[in-house]
Amino acid sequence: MRFRRALIILLVAILIVLGGAWAFGSIAARPLVEPVPAPAAPGRVVELRSVDGVRLEGSFWPGRRPNGPAVLLLHGINSSRASFTRHATWLNGLGYTVLAIDLRGHGGSAAVPRTFGLYEARDAAAGLAYLRAGAPDRKVGIIGTSLGGAAALLGDNGPLPVQAMVLQAVYPDLRKAIFNRITRVAGRPIAWLGEPLLSDQSWPRYGVPPSRIAPIAGLRRFGGPVLIIGGRADTNTTVDDTLAFYRAARGPKQLWLLNGVGHAATGSIFTSEYRRRVQALFASSLGQP
Repeated sequence: MRFRRALIILLVAILIVLGGAWAFGSIAARPLVEPVPAPAAPGRVVELRSVDGVRLEGSFWPGRRPNGPAVLLLHGINSSRASFTRHATWLNGLGYTVLAIDLRGHGGSAAVPRTFGLYEARDAAAGLAYLRAGAPDRKVGIIGTSLGGAAALLGDNGPLPVQAMVLQAVYPDLRKAIFNRITRVAGRPIAWLGEPLLSDQSWPRYGVPPSRIAPIAGLRRFGGPVLIIGGRADTNTTVDDTLAFYRAARGPKQLWLLNGVGHAATGSIFTSEYRRRVQALFASSLGQP
């Protein structure tokens, strides 16, 4: 009788833990949509469709030449294209065509669940297709922060076929990203226990193993030049994560580690040194606009 009671208590506890983990995963994937102000002229709001029919909203700035080089801006989680307003104005002032999109579940795009880069890769592909519509040979560079960088690398056919990428605070794989975040809040012992309960939800939610949501694997397939930026005080994407990411890049690559800078600040950096590095990369890879 005591054994049976203990077994029932154990089963109930397991169900509570599993249910709590599922609820937490659902909260993490919950969309956060909000209106985004229209860009100042010559920018304009545009609407796109992802390959799976998800409606996307973006801001578009035409460049100096109709088929000249372009830059696609992909924001981080819990953000929107508005976070790139200064970047877009600056790049467009240099002459580049610029498109900043709201990934699914963000900003003005459709309020569908977020997938931590897996299906957002389809949104990034829609942005690239928009830029190359009517100009299939257009050279394109990407600035992707955190989730946005993952979206640029996680496509079903591999990373986006662009000429250069700036990747800021991008996590190497789903397991590591979840482990780091739990560690920050509850410590490593809880992270060892909790990470599999969250990571392995990729099977029932998306039909893929956690290993499929690994931007570092996509980076290994990208042969173009990359500028990889990490923060030394970033506990979400640690220095070790950034170094592993850098080592995985097989094309021309640059590494920039920011002293005393955390995750959010790494994604939003806009200093003169940042602009110098980005401009140099795009000028050499895309050509002068």
